[in-house]
Amino acid sequence: MPEHTDVVELLKAQHTRIRELLDRVAATEGDERKRTFHELVRLLAVHETAEEEVVHPFARRNIEGGEQIVKERVEEEEHAKQVLYRLDDMDPGSPEFMEQFTALRRDVLAHAEAEERYEFSRFADVADRGKLKNLARAVKAAESVAPTRPHPGTDTAPKNLATGPVAAVIDRTRDVIRKAMG
Repeated sequence: MPEHTDVVELLKAQHTRIRELLDRVAATEGDERKRTFHELVRLLAVHETAEEEVVHPFARRNIEGGEQIVKERVEEEEHAKQVLYRLDDMDPGSPEFMEQFTALRRDVLAHAEAEERYEFSRFADVADRGKLKNLARAVKAAESVAPTRPHPGTDTAPKNLATGPVAAVIDRTRDVIRKAMG
């Protein structure tokens, strides 16, 4: 992460990458779709965990209406985790997968837009550039130890901190096995 990156720049860049991966999953087939979907799942899992541990608590405390804004975003994230959890074990070539993925894609895109519009856009009003850079560092730190798969029910910082370390070890071990198996 470049030193000049603040939390809003970082999160928007991740949203751009998520949009790209959503498009690639929809446009590909077979092993490429499967690989791309697993990359998407990993990115969404670590991204959402970091938001739940760092970004949402900051928004709750600092932006006007933050509690309600975050409540709505967390509900969206929890729904996405449940869908991702189901999709993770499905055949990416099946019609059922694509039907659920298409709905997930729509929801994730709307969620990212809502975060950017109602949450991230207000950060510069309540924090200086130095604070926003520190938040970016905190997000990267949270991502470095976050689970790499969705875990429905872990939608707050305390829940993530209680279950995250064990889930992260298990997820990262499964990732290595999945990669070795092809």
